[in-house]
Amino acid sequence: MAKIMDKCRLCRRAGEKLFLKGDRCFSQKCAMVRRPTPPGVHGASKQRSPSEYGRQLAMKQKIKRVYGVMERQFRKHFEEVKKRKGIVGNELLGRLERRLDNTVYRLGFASSRSLARQLVSHKCFSVNGKRMDIPSFELSIGDVIAVKPGKKEKVYFKNLAETIKNKKGLPGWLSLDAEKLEGKVVSLPARNDVEVNVDPQLVVEYYSK
Repeated sequence: MAKIMDKCRLCRRAGEKLFLKGDRCFSQKCAMVRRPTPPGVHGASKQRSPSEYGRQLAMKQKIKRVYGVMERQFRKHFEEVKKRKGIVGNELLGRLERRLDNTVYRLGFASSRSLARQLVSHKCFSVNGKRMDIPSFELSIGDVIAVKPGKKEKVYFKNLAETIKNKKGLPGWLSLDAEKLEGKVVSLPARNDVEVNVDPQLVVEYYSK
C-alpha cells in the first residue's frame, strides 16, 4: 500500500497523471481523480510560481518519474544523446521511449513501466530472437520484441493474449502482432508519441548550468 501512495503522491506533486500505476490510473481510485492537489498540509492552498531553476528541476524530476529512471542513469542517457545529431531534448525523449522496459509497456505487455521492468528482468522477452533481461537496453528500428515461447504458457501471458487483441493507443513507432505476442520498432518515436506533457528543453537547460 505504501508504494501505491508514494507513486500517487508523485502524480499529485506533478499536477497531472504520470501513469505510474497502470490500470489504477484509469479508474476512480486514481489520486488525481480523488484529490488532485499537491500532497502535504498546505497542498490545497495557492502555490507560488516556481523560479526558472525550479521549473527546470521539476521537469527533470517529472521525466525521470515517468520512465522510472534514477538520477545516475538519467544523466547517463543525457550524456549519450548529447553526442548525437539532432535536438538534444528530442533525442533524450527518443532514447527513453526506446528503452526495452518502456517499449514492453507501450506494446501493452505490461500495465505499467514498473511491471515491464520486472518482466524484462525475469527474462520473459527476447529481442530479435535473443534473450534480453536489461530494462535499459536501447532498441533500434527493425528490432522485434517477443514473449519467449517458454513464457507463453504462463497464466499471465495467456490472459494477456486476449487482452491486447483490442489494444488501443499503440504509438505509431511500433507495430503489434497480438497472436504471436510480439512487437516491432518500425520507426523512431516522435515528440507526440510521449504519453504526458513534457518539455525536454528544460532538462537540457538544467544540465547546462
